[in-house]
Amino acid sequence: MNICLKNVRISYAHLFEPEPIMGQGEPKYSVSILIPKSDKENVEKLNAAIKDAKESDKLKGAKKIDSPVHDGDTDKGDDPVYAGCYYLNAKANENHPPQIVDRHVNPIMDKNEVYSGCYCNIMVNTYAYSFNGHNGIGVGLGNVQKVKDGEHLGGGSSKPEDDFSDLGDEDFLN
Repeated sequence: MNICLKNVRISYAHLFEPEPIMGQGEPKYSVSILIPKSDKENVEKLNAAIKDAKESDKLKGAKKIDSPVHDGDTDKGDDPVYAGCYYLNAKANENHPPQIVDRHVNPIMDKNEVYSGCYCNIMVNTYAYSFNGHNGIGVGLGNVQKVKDGEHLGGGSSKPEDDFSDLGDEDFLN
């Protein structure tokens, strides 16, 4: 089931270049999506998509089904960014890159424009999997629309002018 999660914050954003997940396996485009627990609209859409995937023939008779949704308060209790949020990880194979666009649906080419901490609309699809004795719901990553800037996650500022002042043309060797 395809759904659009609106105005969600992103973390661990690998949207322009595929990266191996946790340094292992084949490179994938990926992002962690944070949804405030108070965001009823996105939570309801996500729950409906997960319910739909659970009804797949792949999961008939499965005793345990892994959920893609995690609780930031319990799973990442020491990280204030995840407090009060659910989070899920969405991935796409390297031969299916997400298209990244701005508010006006114009392509974003600057890799620094979409970063961990900004807010986006994200198309995802849920699907059932059964692999090596593990049964669950996966989340595929679709297109991404940047909605607004947010505080960068992982330290550092977004612009050099926030970190440095203009030193002028004075020769520092004299």
